[in-house]
Amino acid sequence: MDANHPRASPTRHLFAAYLALLVWAPIPLGSNRPWAWALLELWVFILAIGWLFGYMRGKHRGNAVFDKSWPALACGALWLGYVWFQLVPLPLELLSRLSPEAARWHEFAAGPAGLDAAPLTLDRHGTLQGALKSTAYLAFFGLSLLLLNRRERVTAAAFALVVSGFAQAMFGGLSALAGSLGESAHGTFVNRNHYAAYLVVCLSVGIGVLIANLTGAVSRTWRQFFRNLIALILSPRMLLRLALVVMVIALVLTRSRMGNMSFFASLLAAGAIGLGFSKRATRSMVILIASLVVIDIFIVGATFGVERVLERVEQTRMETEDRDEIAHYALNLWRDYPVFGAGLGSFHAVIPRYWGEIPGGPYTHAHNDYLQFAGETGVIGAALLGAMLLMSLLAALRAQQVRTDPLMRGISFGSMMGIIALMIHSAVDFSLQIPAVALTFMLVLALAWISLHHDRAGAPA
Repeated sequence: MDANHPRASPTRHLFAAYLALLVWAPIPLGSNRPWAWALLELWVFILAIGWLFGYMRGKHRGNAVFDKSWPALACGALWLGYVWFQLVPLPLELLSRLSPEAARWHEFAAGPAGLDAAPLTLDRHGTLQGALKSTAYLAFFGLSLLLLNRRERVTAAAFALVVSGFAQAMFGGLSALAGSLGESAHGTFVNRNHYAAYLVVCLSVGIGVLIANLTGAVSRTWRQFFRNLIALILSPRMLLRLALVVMVIALVLTRSRMGNMSFFASLLAAGAIGLGFSKRATRSMVILIASLVVIDIFIVGATFGVERVLERVEQTRMETEDRDEIAHYALNLWRDYPVFGAGLGSFHAVIPRYWGEIPGGPYTHAHNDYLQFAGETGVIGAALLGAMLLMSLLAALRAQQVRTDPLMRGISFGSMMGIIALMIHSAVDFSLQIPAVALTFMLVLALAWISLHHDRAGAPA
């Protein structure tokens, strides 16, 4: 077979393993168990080493998308360097200047024996785990930019995510329905809110693919109308639309308030931006966005229980919710470690000091990703992560504005919607602490840069 033929690409096996990882990640409890996230990390590292080995032998090449995504890659690299630096033992005098509270606790833990050096982190094991996860996530981000170097691969990755979301929706939805709607859907995740966040990301990308495949055909006669209708029913777009409906049903069955609110809020926001930036918004795109809101809320939701989600929202009272208390403790943690943080992954070990309970108490996460990252990594870490996220969102927005390629416009729409949705969800939950959600989110960020730069500068095949 010709080595230049697309099917003979030297990275075809890496790409197949990449797609398999994308589908596998949510299956073992969202990869939120030590053995599962260790396997995920090993999987990513093997893929990265395999690509680098091929690059050194001259078989693999970089591309323009990877080169032009340097702002996000730079922020990610600085973040990794910073997190690993949290593990480095520093002279106690220097540590006292950088993080007085960390130095005080290290001295307290050392007791009369004293110590000469200590790291910024208060939980070496937790920070080591966080550093390894972060390294794997950034490597996956880079692999996404390098491996999704053709239109068919971008489409394949998007469809892999849709297939994974559909499988999760079928499993979670049928499990909930088998219980006569007595329990909420959670799929292969332990927590229904994390399951909802994963479904929202899959839905976002799926909606983007559906938008990319809109034909914009206009029916001027009844004959044309029925002909277009039959063509739609027989086309793969109908299967995609049905898969999205199933995912929306499962999302509603999670009874997750913020999961459902973030989905519809991000859909409306991304839809408004997409229509506002589009120089040639088709009527079919307007109809699609309207149908996603109207049909999915009032028909699917009325049948499968959206009113129960609304009841939960209406019945929520601050006095019955204690997440505001943990947010208060997390803010106190950030005040004590404002610049460098207490160490990535240290929240569960440090936060009990603020409510006087033993480690392993009722909260291991802040139920707010912003506060948790701020408390664990300080202003520096939060700024680096925030910059990477916002630059990716701006890349998706820019793609909506300048790209005319339907596929890239659709992919940028899905990326923009997914970023907005998780930004909303992260304000009340810790979905980005779940490896499967975090890994998938890195693909969403990569798709933002791909949608902006792919083919614009002659990215190599």
